[in-house]
Amino acid sequence: MDASVKNNVIAVRRSKEDKKVLRKQLKASHTLLKHEGISTAPQPTKSLVVANGGLGNGVSREELSAALNEMGELETLIMHPHKPYAFVTYRSEESAWKAHIHLNGKKLQCGENSVTLYLSYVDSVTCEKEESVPLPEGLVLVENFVSLEEEALLLAAIDWLSTNEDVTAQKALKHRRVKHYGFEFRYDNNNVDKDKPLAAGIPQECLPVLEQCVKNKHIDIMPDQLTVNQYESGQGIPPHVDTHSAFEDTILSLSLGAKTVMEFRHPDGRVVAVVLPGRSLLVMKGESRYLWTHGITPRKFDMVPVCDPQSPAHTPDLGTRSNLTLYKRGTRTSFTFRKIRHEPCRCAFPSACDSQVAPSAPSPPSPPSLPCCHADAALLEEEYVHRVYDAIASHFSGTRHSPWPRVCHFLSSLPPGSVLADVGCGNGKYLGVNPEVIVGCDRSIALVQICAQRGFQAFVSDALSVPLRTASCDACISIAVIHHFSTQERRLAAVKELVRLLKPGGRALIYVWAFEQEYNQQRSKYLKDQNKVHPDVHTNRTAFNTQDLLVPWHLKEGKKRVEEKSGEAPVYHRYYHVFQQGELEQLCGQEAGVNVQSSYHDQGNWCVILEKDMGR
Repeated sequence: MDASVKNNVIAVRRSKEDKKVLRKQLKASHTLLKHEGISTAPQPTKSLVVANGGLGNGVSREELSAALNEMGELETLIMHPHKPYAFVTYRSEESAWKAHIHLNGKKLQCGENSVTLYLSYVDSVTCEKEESVPLPEGLVLVENFVSLEEEALLLAAIDWLSTNEDVTAQKALKHRRVKHYGFEFRYDNNNVDKDKPLAAGIPQECLPVLEQCVKNKHIDIMPDQLTVNQYESGQGIPPHVDTHSAFEDTILSLSLGAKTVMEFRHPDGRVVAVVLPGRSLLVMKGESRYLWTHGITPRKFDMVPVCDPQSPAHTPDLGTRSNLTLYKRGTRTSFTFRKIRHEPCRCAFPSACDSQVAPSAPSPPSPPSLPCCHADAALLEEEYVHRVYDAIASHFSGTRHSPWPRVCHFLSSLPPGSVLADVGCGNGKYLGVNPEVIVGCDRSIALVQICAQRGFQAFVSDALSVPLRTASCDACISIAVIHHFSTQERRLAAVKELVRLLKPGGRALIYVWAFEQEYNQQRSKYLKDQNKVHPDVHTNRTAFNTQDLLVPWHLKEGKKRVEEKSGEAPVYHRYYHVFQQGELEQLCGQEAGVNVQSSYHDQGNWCVILEKDMGR
């Protein structure tokens, strides 16, 4: 081939590639404007937005910085939590121009995955003031509490190869492996058998650490129970409060190996994410021990500050910081030291205390008292909704596989390019109906994991505080969610959150369980020919006799193993507020700026389609 012809062919190919990159760059700009409100500039500036270059895409600050620094000296690099883009400002406009030319359409390798970057100019970049949030009251984090040598000695003291359960009660749980010393903590009843100490007490290697804790006044008395948890990358532990009646006030947790992020959640919805570095000691006392749940979300990467500026009084707010990066989790081993309690707990948090609440009958349990405040409502929902769905997630998912036709019709009616949020998506039953337009979220970590396994986009979120931008959705659905909120105020707040997400003119479809399971002389599929109704706890497949009730869930997963121990399969109870006719419309009518387009009864549920006013 003649050299000039060959050069022309190369030029044509390059021209086609450039046009392709330009088209995708423009599409990325339109997407940022539509969904994030980010306007790009037509003329060169010192600042650029880097589409696909965000923490939400699995891109770390170090990986992106390395590519950007090749084009010139950086002034700032802002990476917001969970966002699929980043902002960069160069020292000179020439460097920004160079990055715009050479990095547009460039593939960036991020671990095992790669992303394609698309850069556009922006007039300016605003960096919000970074906030610090206080640690929960009674929580103290002490960094570098043990030395590297002490860490190695402690890790070597745990013999994971031993299988003698009578000595250390070693367990291989779904998300971690566990050893108990002194006393076994039993996960079937969340308590300890105080009359059956284990043969193996706390290892001698731990005693210098505990003596130091006493000396530094982190504890007053020596613990007599130790639980060792080992987490591999991608493993975690559900949110929980250590049982009041089982252990005394102070709980010590020593983190060895890789660092992680632990989330503390207050019943009122406040969340504090705390970075736990390796060799650090976490001390939980008072409110942080008795009232706040703590847990570790199972994932392979954590968002952490570039530096860990922890202090005894404050922790960085990982939800608002812009100097974050991704940290790949490694193996972490925690040593949790506790003192067995031999008298009933008399803490200052009776609503959360198993020693101070009236015991319920083993079968069936008495329904909880209706909450009189926001905090009590959140506690009720934590016990009778959130924990239950995490426990029954696999079995529940196996029973939820047939989408309801009228919900499918609503989803399919949305035009291409629409954005829809399924708030309370469960196992993702509706995420596959119109996957081009839908993203899901759910309060249950276990159900969101099932969504991910099925290839759906979903994230963990409370329905009262969804981390999506205001007016960012063309439509929302809330299917069988709002009936789990235990007060009128919280049910209304859930409706308000859906309306907040909607664009003006956007629509929301809401389904709640109906009190009237027989409507227009037709019985719902839920009912069957039974008339026996327990006065306190609902009997499955019968008509409702009260609006606020506990509905049993008979867990079949692992039934054989449980029956061998107790002779029966476990039963969980979920809280419901079943809606009477007209109640859902009345609830939605309390929110200004929305109109109920239609309402109907379907599959034993009351349903509404509401529309947000164009002027809102």
